[in-house]
Amino acid sequence: MTVSSRDASVPEANKAARSSLPALAAPAWLGPGLRAGLAILGFAGLWTLVTVSGLVNRELFPSPAMVWAAAVELGEEGALGSDLAASLGRAAIGFALGSAAGVMVGLLTARTRLFSAALTPLLTLLRPIPAIALVPLAIVWFGVGEGSKYFVIAYTVFLAVWLNTHHGAAGIAGTYIRASRSLGAGTRREFFEVVLPAAAPHIVAGLRMGAALAFLSLVAAELSGASSGIGYRIQESRQFFRTDRLFVGLIELGALGALLDVLFVAVSRRVIHWEH
Repeated sequence: MTVSSRDASVPEANKAARSSLPALAAPAWLGPGLRAGLAILGFAGLWTLVTVSGLVNRELFPSPAMVWAAAVELGEEGALGSDLAASLGRAAIGFALGSAAGVMVGLLTARTRLFSAALTPLLTLLRPIPAIALVPLAIVWFGVGEGSKYFVIAYTVFLAVWLNTHHGAAGIAGTYIRASRSLGAGTRREFFEVVLPAAAPHIVAGLRMGAALAFLSLVAAELSGASSGIGYRIQESRQFFRTDRLFVGLIELGALGALLDVLFVAVSRRVIHWEH
């Protein structure tokens, strides 16, 4: 081998050696919870630097300390707990109604041609309509009580759960159905042992999306004559130009949504473990 050929082979050898090195991984002690905590602390630090730098108007963009003081103030007034309880109750009932209807209708439209032909075009037309556009109609139908709020949340959740359930149940391979029938499975057994397990990952994904949308539509739902709730408090804070209290409501919504998402991931790994 000549000197030039040896020199030419050096970069290739170095490249091969680098590619064989293991990828750097996060330390074992740096778990997901700690990483999330560090990310939040880093964001809070950056937020504080921006607000104390004078680059922004603190009346429009309050500092973390101002937001914390507003949260303490709301807690002392009793509004923080009452708003949280009211919003969680509305979101839970709306989610339960919308998800139950979404799963049932999704299975029907996926496995029954008559229901698919009758309902799928209608539901496809309803999907682009945002929840806030239904608030006036909900007030006309149900008044300014809790019924209108449940309707707006349930509507949003229903469409997300229906779509995922429909795609999951409709996408089951025909070989599974034929195999179950060749083994003598009846309609009931086929549904519980083939259709439902195969569609379960999509159903759980729809429920997860629906839970997030329940909190997104909560603000719109609480526009219809609410006197408590996170969405109501956000609207009130806007009217009185209390951006510190407004930020408290936004953080509450984000924290609730994140906690619920973590819960859904943990539950789904246990319930549909064959997907993991």
